[in-house]
Amino acid sequence: MTSFTPSELGRRIGSGLLSFPVTHFDADDLSFAEDAYRANIERLSTYEVGGLFAAGGTGEFFSLTAAETEQVVRAAVRAAPEGTPILAPAGYGTRTAIEYAQAAERAGAHGLLLFPPYLTEASQEGLVRHVEAVCRATKLGVIVYGRANAVYSADTLARLADSCPNLIGYKDGIGDIDAMTRIYTRLGERLTYVGGLPTAETFALPYLELGVTTYSSAIFNFLPEFALDFYQAVRERRHDTVIKFLGDFVLPYTEIRNRQGGYAVSIVKAGMTATGHGAGPVRPPLTDLTAAELAELTALIEGVPAARA
Repeated sequence: MTSFTPSELGRRIGSGLLSFPVTHFDADDLSFAEDAYRANIERLSTYEVGGLFAAGGTGEFFSLTAAETEQVVRAAVRAAPEGTPILAPAGYGTRTAIEYAQAAERAGAHGLLLFPPYLTEASQEGLVRHVEAVCRATKLGVIVYGRANAVYSADTLARLADSCPNLIGYKDGIGDIDAMTRIYTRLGERLTYVGGLPTAETFALPYLELGVTTYSSAIFNFLPEFALDFYQAVRERRHDTVIKFLGDFVLPYTEIRNRQGGYAVSIVKAGMTATGHGAGPVRPPLTDLTAAELAELTALIEGVPAARA
């Protein structure tokens, strides 16, 4: 099985579009539908991606048990072709995050995405101790996810980059241009920067100028060709094409996404249904799109700009 050193993984992640596959659930009892999930990983892996993040935010990490998370990650590792990086989630409290990291190693993952600690706010010193403990507990490359109650300052990330050789990346889920400018100016190429806001395509072009060479595309789940074309247009700075794709699809898509809390995930599963790749319902506390919203999304997808237009 292909392995990546942390530095190799960082370079690979930053070289292409990232996919966060949904997690398939059975419609009757909401159990993990592993066969359907593995078939979807095989489908997505036929496209060129920088890496696949199993059981991430779009994959409903927050609704999975620890045992289910390990099962999902293991399924992704087994279904993905040789050489495709699989990154696993870790999160909640520090000791729990360490257990997730160790489970990811057992499952054969190539790296970790470290989610914010559960519920409580934390000081910068507390975040440093949290990340350092997780990084010490694993040989895998680690990407920290800045959002919610884990807002990392440039000074904190610089300190972590010095103390954690296997810290390879920062995923921004905040959207603070000033903060991102300070982070990139301070750390430069030491980290790989990942755009992680919901529907990251809306921020992709301005973030590219700040060193954010890749982003997590939820749209890739159900419109992989469009997502890759959009990413290529961003990387080539073809502004007219990016603006066209935003106006024709991405922004109308976000209007549906914004109607309910949690729809950033629900709309992706609806997109899977609309394109004939159903992945089952979302788990509570999320709710699925209404029938009318699904019909609206389906019509929007049917009018998507042609690939490489």
